[in-house]
Amino acid sequence: MHRRQLLIAGGSLFALTACASTGSAAGGGGQSLAAEAAEARAVLPKQTPRAELLQEWTGPFGGVPPWDRVTAPKLRAALLEGIELQRAEIAAIADNPAPPTFANTSVALQMAGEPLDRAGALFGVMTQNIGSDDYQAVDTELSPLLSAAGDEITFNEKLFQRVKHVADHADEMGLNAQQKRIVERSRDGFVRNGAALNAAGKAELGRINTALSNAFTSFGQKVVADENAWTLITDEARLNGLPADNKAAAAAAARRRNLTGWAILNTRSSVDPFLSYADDRALREQVWRKFVNRGDNGDANDTNAVIAEIVRLRDQRAKLLGFRNHAEWRMQDTMAKTPAAAMSLMNRVWAPAKARVAEEVADMRAIAGHDIEPWDYLYYAEKVRKAKYDLDQNELKPYFELNNVRAGSFYMAERLYGFTFEKLAAGTVPVFHPDVTVYEVKDHGRPVGLYYTDDYARPGKRSGAWMTTYRSHTSYDGDKNVLASNNNNFIKAEDRPILISLDDAQTLFHEFGHALHAFSSKVVYPALGGSQRDFVEYPSQVHEHWVLTRPIIEGFLKHVETGRPMPQALVDKIEAADTFNQGYATVSYLSSALVDMDLHTQGSPPTDIDKFERDSLARLGMPKEIVMRHRLPQFNHLFTSDSYSAGYYSYLWSEVMDADTWAYFKDSGDVFNPDIAARYKEIILSEGNSSDRADAYRRFRGRDPDVAALLRVRGFPTS
Repeated sequence: MHRRQLLIAGGSLFALTACASTGSAAGGGGQSLAAEAAEARAVLPKQTPRAELLQEWTGPFGGVPPWDRVTAPKLRAALLEGIELQRAEIAAIADNPAPPTFANTSVALQMAGEPLDRAGALFGVMTQNIGSDDYQAVDTELSPLLSAAGDEITFNEKLFQRVKHVADHADEMGLNAQQKRIVERSRDGFVRNGAALNAAGKAELGRINTALSNAFTSFGQKVVADENAWTLITDEARLNGLPADNKAAAAAAARRRNLTGWAILNTRSSVDPFLSYADDRALREQVWRKFVNRGDNGDANDTNAVIAEIVRLRDQRAKLLGFRNHAEWRMQDTMAKTPAAAMSLMNRVWAPAKARVAEEVADMRAIAGHDIEPWDYLYYAEKVRKAKYDLDQNELKPYFELNNVRAGSFYMAERLYGFTFEKLAAGTVPVFHPDVTVYEVKDHGRPVGLYYTDDYARPGKRSGAWMTTYRSHTSYDGDKNVLASNNNNFIKAEDRPILISLDDAQTLFHEFGHALHAFSSKVVYPALGGSQRDFVEYPSQVHEHWVLTRPIIEGFLKHVETGRPMPQALVDKIEAADTFNQGYATVSYLSSALVDMDLHTQGSPPTDIDKFERDSLARLGMPKEIVMRHRLPQFNHLFTSDSYSAGYYSYLWSEVMDADTWAYFKDSGDVFNPDIAARYKEIILSEGNSSDRADAYRRFRGRDPDVAALLRVRGFPTS
């Protein structure tokens, strides 16, 4: 989502579900949506974009991105021209001599910059999924210009006064509840982002934001460069213990790099299996150190100085805007509201998680006969899992073939919500890489959009898994469908099925949940298409629970060689071990969230980032056997944008709701309960940010979420 849209939405930072669908036929004061849109369009100047990548998307399915025509020079030209086109539209809204109305101000503001938005969708994908040097150069040049263009909108005094007038007189204008929510959030977002500052304050804030944009780009590029590395193994004996499919993937990775041997790539999807199964302890340590020290090697890709600069700038901005620290500023538009509320939840979980780690380490030491180091944890956890539950994760992988897992996710979507996914023939629509697969999506037979999947790691692609939208569905100015994508980093093997872990399968369902959120939306106006940061992971996380439900096990989790479904005896072992290693999983994640909040609530920003991380973990009593899931030098969530900064706690906040929702389904006796699913789709998925999300949860569940449900899911004491 472009910064302009963030301001319209009052600072919502979730681009992934910025969507809307057919809604009320009437606007404010009884004006029809069509009349409202016509009034808004009449404000905007007639402009014909010159750049190829600014043109309206053509082709089937309501028009699709022209991936086959994207180049870095074309993208640069489109972004530069798009900024100018948007500037002219904003000026027309701000300088409009007519009295401000919802249509000629708020709706027009939501329409402004559409060509730039199209180019921006292409820009995001080419920098994150391709990431070649030419696109990185465009990113370095254009990101600060885009940031400055967003500030130009925020700091436009005449525009702000029009927005404020509509918000202040919403009742007199007869605005409905959604329109009133839009204008009030828009006004508050403008203020929160500096619109009420004096000229000197705006100039200083603009300087800070531009500097932050440069730093975000630099951080991301350095981390990607450090991840574009590997550990080369030439002695096959050093791979003892590694499953055959992981060995094959490592061999293929080496061949693609013209190397002889096996390459363990410096990405989590390659490193974690090696740490879990490779018998060579010294080699495990070598692979682990390379991975956890990404961005922290004192070389050209070291990120510590960039982080210190980001933290310093964030602190300056927060204080300029009247807040004590960055966390207080960031959390104004969240469910938690304050750092103290987020810390209260995290601390409630932290103590039992650490206690569980002590138990897990004792079990591992009994088998290992020596102290457990961080590069030992996953390896000996598997030994304990086998000893306690007779469960070997390698027994599971043949049942998690990538295509079958995705088919299972499609079954879940149809059974719960009525969505179907039909694979398009290659070449039906353009794609940005040959690995991308596209599906047509229908909701109870009604076409609603396209679903793109980009599953495999490649040099230049950012790490991890994520979802994004190329186009969000809106109905305030005619119906537009959804173009959504899921992106993973599985290691592609040659001429053999791609087997993934149970954790990978749950991640796939998680990201697919974000896509379902987008495809479900019925929001009328795009300004209400987003969600608060600590709500947005809830609709994704809850869908992880369906991976191991009976219909999906029996229908889709079939052995890659025999075609037989997972036997009940193996399912029983999985269920018995359901909370196994939750100490590790919780401490690894939660330490990252706690350090994030600690960093962004400091009175004075630290300058030595490594020392701050060590000291913060010491204050927490971090178990020495575990490392943060994301150490600060590679913490993309925090330092490639403001998006998750002082917000990594949001996964836990969302998990309270997702655990409580899963309990609701289970307690009904049918985890595919059609009545609960229909209400979940209607209230939680389809409404976007049309109403307060805490109120929405109460409408769905009949009460506030129960934290005890989260503790039970993780196997921790509820008292």
